[in-house]
Amino acid sequence: MERTDPQEPSTPADPPTPTPTPTPTPAPEPAGASGPDGDGDGATPREPAEAGSPSGEPRAEPGPSRAEPGPSRAEPAGAGDAGDAVSPGERTEGDFAAVPDGRAGGRRRPWVRRVRRTALVLALLLIVPILAVETALRVNYMGDPADGTYTRDRDAMWLGHAWVDGRKKDADVTALARRLEDTGIRDLYVHSGPLEHDGTLPKSTYPRARWLIDAVHRELPGVRVQAFLGDVLANGGPDGLHLDRAATRAEVVRSAGQVLDAGYEGVHLDLEPLHSDDPDYLSLLDDLRTVTRAENAQLSVAAHQIDPLPELHTVAGLFADNPKWWSQAFFGQVARRVDQIAVMSYDTARPLESTYGGYVAQQTSLALEVTPPTTHLLMGLPFYYESNPSHWGHAETVAAAVRGVRLGLSRTDADRELFGVAPYIDFAATETNWKEYREGWVR
Repeated sequence: MERTDPQEPSTPADPPTPTPTPTPTPAPEPAGASGPDGDGDGATPREPAEAGSPSGEPRAEPGPSRAEPGPSRAEPAGAGDAGDAVSPGERTEGDFAAVPDGRAGGRRRPWVRRVRRTALVLALLLIVPILAVETALRVNYMGDPADGTYTRDRDAMWLGHAWVDGRKKDADVTALARRLEDTGIRDLYVHSGPLEHDGTLPKSTYPRARWLIDAVHRELPGVRVQAFLGDVLANGGPDGLHLDRAATRAEVVRSAGQVLDAGYEGVHLDLEPLHSDDPDYLSLLDDLRTVTRAENAQLSVAAHQIDPLPELHTVAGLFADNPKWWSQAFFGQVARRVDQIAVMSYDTARPLESTYGGYVAQQTSLALEVTPPTTHLLMGLPFYYESNPSHWGHAETVAAAVRGVRLGLSRTDADRELFGVAPYIDFAATETNWKEYREGWVR
């Protein structure tokens, strides 16, 4: 909501000038007394930084600055006190307190120098590592991908809930089939949840699932439809899904069997934010794998990014309740328990297209190093546009992501067969997204 500035009050008319009243002449002050002095502060109040809230409410205009106090004038010495008179060039103690910024004859207070030095050190501690990281990522984006590092016809795509709640029709499936024609997309992760916090899944959340599965098989032979299920994790808080509760995990497993009975050909699990090294998550995957294997279905998961620096998830955990990275070792543990693992390689906060591409190249290499060749690895593509501190739309482009994927694949395992990319998400995709995917990856 736009904020209206208050009206400035009008200036009242000047009152009539009163007749001056004679005042008695004060007696002279004792020698050495200084005249009236400012508070010695002289600092202009600093406007607080603008909050980066999504509301976009404008900042309040800064208020008027306080007037800088001028240097105090030394009172003349009293009669007979010539020894206490201030000689030219000398300053009294009050003068030092009144000079703005602590300056007196070119001298500064020691605390001012200390504050400025500390600020400089802190700035260097913040800026230098950031510049080093961005430079390293830019270098990682250099070079040419190896020949043949294109689609293996094993890509996937996330689809929104409209496909199973009744909003989509036969014509939409036909249009989707035309869109996916001659691409490498062979798996569709269709949002069919979310799960309830107790792990249950109401059947009313996917009433048109059977229609969609049949329509996809008719229009897109060979493409699998998986149920995309997810929820927000409590992570010790009161709200959300509690992975640490055995009863909740058992309900998630039952929900997986429920969607497989409805005709889905796999279960795609997305639980966020998921802390690295969570043993309850690994236990849940073991139980889910038993169910999906019995039904000859796929078990796939959406995975967090991998530590770009060793133990970064641990350091981030000191400052945030929900760090976004997993250790590489934990990523490998997850990858060994599933059929497909899709890295959410977007929302990286990278400010430049080159550094984002370099980051994706690094993530691709890190994931390939610990994903067994029997597990299908997919790298997410940002099929949407946003501009905020975690996702700069001008930087996180599909073109940069695809080039980064190809560079990482070239450097680590260029012949990996079970590998692909996964666009996220259909309802936010632009023509530019599709064009860059086709030109950079499909060819």
